[in-house]
Amino acid sequence: MGLAKWLFHKDNPLTARVTVNRFWQRMFGTGLVASSFDFGNQGSLPTHPELLDFLAIKLKEEGWDARKILKYMALSATYQQSTKVSKELQELDPENRLLARAPRLRLTAELIRDQALKISGLLNTEVGGPSVKPYQPAGIWEATTGGGGGSTATYITSTGKDLYRKSLYTFWKRTVPPPSMMTFDAASRDLCTVKRQETNTPLQALVLLNDPQIIEASRLIAKNAIDRNKEINDQIKYIFKLATSRSPDEEELSMLHNYYNSMLQKVDEEGIDPKDYLSIGDFEIDSSYSKNQLAALALTAHTILNLDETITRG
Repeated sequence: MGLAKWLFHKDNPLTARVTVNRFWQRMFGTGLVASSFDFGNQGSLPTHPELLDFLAIKLKEEGWDARKILKYMALSATYQQSTKVSKELQELDPENRLLARAPRLRLTAELIRDQALKISGLLNTEVGGPSVKPYQPAGIWEATTGGGGGSTATYITSTGKDLYRKSLYTFWKRTVPPPSMMTFDAASRDLCTVKRQETNTPLQALVLLNDPQIIEASRLIAKNAIDRNKEINDQIKYIFKLATSRSPDEEELSMLHNYYNSMLQKVDEEGIDPKDYLSIGDFEIDSSYSKNQLAALALTAHTILNLDETITRG
């Protein structure tokens, strides 16, 4: 109680400043104080001290409403700028500390999965409840835990709606954390992580290409596109806009249409078994759809979900 009272005492400015700085980091990639984990003498100086003070005061005066302050940042002219950068600006401010352009950030490990579930219509938005166990590579859990017995000795994948809950509810065992999330730099939870590291590795591309959750989402997106549009170009436009929030230009549409045709040819010529591909994931699609066309469109949707633009904000 004493600690809580000290943290939120009217004469303690630090709590509000640290909080809005972390909100800013969440929205812009880097906080106004770059060392969001250290506000002491060894930490970084704020790039915009007046703005930091203003936001801290605003947060306190508006009742510490996190949603309200995040919305305020999102609707600002600074956040809504283009991510395009000129050569001169790149030389003057390569880290965008002057906020002359919008940030370009890859989605977090949790959001990459949740986004695929959301646009496919699979996402379970239920709030609260026990942890769930989504898809995981076979054998990895048992090999790591050593079969010591108990309720966590084996990994039993969740079923039904639990399989599609937000990543926030994923069961986490520190000795064997979810491998797909770790590949995309999720915190290991061995210690408090205020700012995650950001890496780019070939393994990330392999996760997007092979994760059953992404493949399952792809075929559901393809099914929804077929339900809403008769023409293949309209189906591709629908999927592309869902994933990137914009319509494809003529060149992009042509490339994706050609890719769809090549996938359809492979399926028709038995280079790809549509039955095997469409069986990935628990969600069942009725047999009234043409398996070949659905598989080809699902493969196209899968490609769109793998685009850099899909998993990167800005």
